[in-house]
Amino acid sequence: MYTFSNKLKTFSIILMVLGLLGVGYGFMTSHKSFEEVEHLLATEEAHHGGGHAEEAAHSESSKDAHAAQDDHGQEIHAEGNAHQEHVEHVQHQIANRPWAAIYVAAFFFMMIALGVLAFYAIQIASQAGWSPVLFRVMEAITAYLLPGALIVVIIAVASGTIGHYNLFIWMDPDVVAHDKLIQGKAGWLNLTGFVIRALIFIGGWSFYRYISRKYSIAQDTAEDNSNFKKAFRWSAGFLVFFIYTESMMSWDWIMSVDPHWFSTLFGWYVFASMFVSGITVIALMSIYLKSRGYLEFVNENHLHDVAKFMFAMSIFWTYLWFSQFMLIWYSNIPEEVTYFVSRFNDYKLPFLGMVVLNFVFPILMLMNADYKRIPWFVVLTGLVILLGHYIDIFNMIMPATVGDRWFIGIPEISSILLFAGLFIFVVFTALTKAPLLVKRYPFKKESEEFHY
Repeated sequence: MYTFSNKLKTFSIILMVLGLLGVGYGFMTSHKSFEEVEHLLATEEAHHGGGHAEEAAHSESSKDAHAAQDDHGQEIHAEGNAHQEHVEHVQHQIANRPWAAIYVAAFFFMMIALGVLAFYAIQIASQAGWSPVLFRVMEAITAYLLPGALIVVIIAVASGTIGHYNLFIWMDPDVVAHDKLIQGKAGWLNLTGFVIRALIFIGGWSFYRYISRKYSIAQDTAEDNSNFKKAFRWSAGFLVFFIYTESMMSWDWIMSVDPHWFSTLFGWYVFASMFVSGITVIALMSIYLKSRGYLEFVNENHLHDVAKFMFAMSIFWTYLWFSQFMLIWYSNIPEEVTYFVSRFNDYKLPFLGMVVLNFVFPILMLMNADYKRIPWFVVLTGLVILLGHYIDIFNMIMPATVGDRWFIGIPEISSILLFAGLFIFVVFTALTKAPLLVKRYPFKKESEEFHY
């Protein structure tokens, strides 16, 4: 049995406390007055070549012209309205930042648990012989799915109720009233439907997690393989449910922050990101536990296989990223390509940097079969992969919510600390609830003796 060490437990609590303090600070400092934002924009314009000074001179000359020409006065009034709208828009973007930061981190850690649940179901449904020694690690990670997914939905709903429509503009009735395209999607994009679908998704995923865990524990003391057979059937059925609900979840929770844009392979793209992130965390946890004297039955061959999945899914993610980007960029349809134009203009470093982190680095590090067997090498690669896929989620959410007002600062780092601490606490607590090795699983012997 695994014992949750006091040091690790204390560490997770410290992360949560620091995260909460930072998130609170982010919310308290995100509400800027109109005058503060106006001054900020003026400073930025002056910094970029004195544009503000020219605008001020133009404004003075316009005032003089206003005394002589009424029609020109109307133009000045229009310019004033445009200026006010721009300041209010930036004001709203700044207020959005802590909401977006906490949402990105919440979704990132939730998707790790969901990716592991899908991987676990695939192992059972395919009757894989190499992986049963890692089942309890997978089951512990998936314990975070229920609280993590509920937190994501709570943040999303709160951003449109407590907040001033900070994440999803389709929740704002004023925006919908003046947007024909969103009105056309109102049958799907409405708060009631969003919540109902979310509860169906979370309920189905959590039920499978509960039932598969139940049969896994029961199989330890069973006299036959009936529990294994039930788990097999449930896993096969769950994978069908998962394929549909994961796609719809990605539309609701991620893609709808840009309700004017859509991609037909977006569900697969998000799946690839969550799958490789989940597999990476399995590798990191297994290496950590083995370094602490646990998982003595896990050998370098198991590590090699997990690293192969990290390598393969990194390539799969890159294939989907390039396919989505290339087809939209090449077709150059305005309502589609705008999605990538904003990311190229305002997010060039994270947008292109994540390709290096998620593809180039893993390929170079894990291409050699021998390197996949070296624990510290896999840990280093895994940490880079997780960073890359956090930035991937960051790139999906931030441009539509904060525009060019993004920055990796206290709200973003604190949000990561908060959910990393919660993730560690929930997962390692779940790890203490059952033996680390399945006892009577039909492929247990094959898994223990797994080698090339």
